[in-house]
Amino acid sequence: MSESLTAAASRRVARPAPLRQAVYDALVELIISGALKPGQHLVEGELAEQLGVSRQPVREALQRLHTDGWVDLRPAQGAFVHSPSQEEVEELLSVRAVLESYSAQLAAQHADPAGIERLRELQKEGMEAIAADDAERLVAANTALHDHIASLAGNNVLMQLISLVSRRVRWYYTPIAKPRGKDAWTEHAQLVEAIANGDADKASKIMRRHADRTTRLYRTLLRKD
Repeated sequence: MSESLTAAASRRVARPAPLRQAVYDALVELIISGALKPGQHLVEGELAEQLGVSRQPVREALQRLHTDGWVDLRPAQGAFVHSPSQEEVEELLSVRAVLESYSAQLAAQHADPAGIERLRELQKEGMEAIAADDAERLVAANTALHDHIASLAGNNVLMQLISLVSRRVRWYYTPIAKPRGKDAWTEHAQLVEAIANGDADKASKIMRRHADRTTRLYRTLLRKD
């Protein structure tokens, strides 16, 4: 098992939560962070040891991860981290673009001063992560900013739909967080200003363009692989 996985998994699963859910969440986070890489063979015993649990909840978690598309189960071979195809990445990012363009539009219509101030704080956090060359912090700041825009939209159904794709978007975004870097956060700054100015049409267009550029970069990097 890789050193990065060992380090990431050293945070043992908290017992108060239902164990199967805690193990599931822990494995998803290890996949998103890249500690468990696409195509990597997942060995129940190793995962159980690293997470400090028995094999049973790991086995149950792997079954659910397979159902949810995070893991592939191959007959007579075992479990492997799913390797996303270009098509499924683009489908998800396209859906995200539609949802988040609408959330930016609504956020510009409904954001209050406190909400706008929080957006500025998250924008600053992202710029500091770029300066520190910290990819994990950058992904976290990106997720927090997009989630906060969704919360400012004031539409609970929209927020729930965005949350459904948020984890997988983080997974896809992690490899391109640093290459997107300053360009993405320049776009974020423009987006924050449009929301602060109450310009719903501009906020929606900036968000759509921002999402499209992310998709194009991912497509470019995928071709190189």
